[in-house]
Amino acid sequence: MFFSKKKFKLASMIACGILASALFTGCGGGEKGSSGGGDKPAGDEIVIGSNFELTGNHAQYGANANNGLKLAIKEVNDAGGIKGKKIKIVEADAKSEAAESVNAATKLISDDKVIAIIGPAVTANVIAESQVATDNMIPVIGPAATNPDVTVENGKVKPYIFRACFIDPQQSEVMAQFAAKDLNAKTAVLYLDSSSDYSKSLGKIFKERFEADGGKVVMEEAFLAKDQDFKAALTKIQTANADVIFVPAYYEEVGKIVKQARELGITATILGTDGWDDTKVVDIAGKEALNNTFFCTHYFEGDEEVQAFIKAYKGEYNNDPNVFAALGYDAGKMLINAIERDGDTSQKIRDNIESIKDLPVGTGKITMDAATHNPIKGIVVIETKDGVRSLRTKIAPVTPEG
Repeated sequence: MFFSKKKFKLASMIACGILASALFTGCGGGEKGSSGGGDKPAGDEIVIGSNFELTGNHAQYGANANNGLKLAIKEVNDAGGIKGKKIKIVEADAKSEAAESVNAATKLISDDKVIAIIGPAVTANVIAESQVATDNMIPVIGPAATNPDVTVENGKVKPYIFRACFIDPQQSEVMAQFAAKDLNAKTAVLYLDSSSDYSKSLGKIFKERFEADGGKVVMEEAFLAKDQDFKAALTKIQTANADVIFVPAYYEEVGKIVKQARELGITATILGTDGWDDTKVVDIAGKEALNNTFFCTHYFEGDEEVQAFIKAYKGEYNNDPNVFAALGYDAGKMLINAIERDGDTSQKIRDNIESIKDLPVGTGKITMDAATHNPIKGIVVIETKDGVRSLRTKIAPVTPEG
């Protein structure tokens, strides 16, 4: 989900350079662990960091992921903690900016002595903090950062950086195959957010896979995040008379695009990815407009294995969880599991995250691919009809590509 590292690389490098003097390798509080890579939790608390976008453009994503994390920690604490110790979350605000995510991670590591960090939500901010975390051997789990560069750089896995979500190439390939094989589509239009590397990357991979399966992308159009009127581009798209329109974007724009497309008389199947996954898309587009639309995401709320999480989340926050909340919860469960398995230092926590196998989390089960630090987990394709979501197909877990 979200952006690649390119546009933020310089900012994060500068921030890291400024902050380098405040950091030293393996810093943290308490008694030094024998395994290195962080310190043993001191006293009766295990201190972890939450580094999410609580303000700024991505605050809605960060706040939901943070809620999911807090629920996971509350559950284990209410059950007595881990070996008698409660987990304490120290919250920091990444402020929806790459440089601020570095500032937040720096404070969590050097001042608050955390032994692990969950977040941020978006790709660019996880990438920005990754060098600081790696230099200090503090494990990080990015709940929703789907770009491959988060955990693998120049073909080499980042030793302390993990994620709880599948990666962009997986969901684009799933939707391209779904279009070609399940829907028997022969032609497609790409309608992409040109301000989002997330959207552009997904479009590129969809095109490659769809055409490899015998289809043809006959038109590509673009919009910008926060646009309100899409009818000019949609009028051009209508002339292509394509079987499917692929819109890998976020629910705010998706809802408007689908609504305006149907108002113009476009009846083609509209496809999307996990950025669609919020119930607010129905409020924006309207129930009927979303008929004949499909998107892939991390879980289906009707699956039996996710009911406990959904019930717990509703009980805690009095509303339905969205995908960011679910992935924040998953990341919390992964960290809890790593600590429970004698994870009394940051290094042991890192090792235990890397060895996670068939762990029940909010969205199903997760096994960690040690070679890429990507989870091996299933993908679902959701159909919406008259405002009601249903499971169209479920893709079995496959080993992620690096």
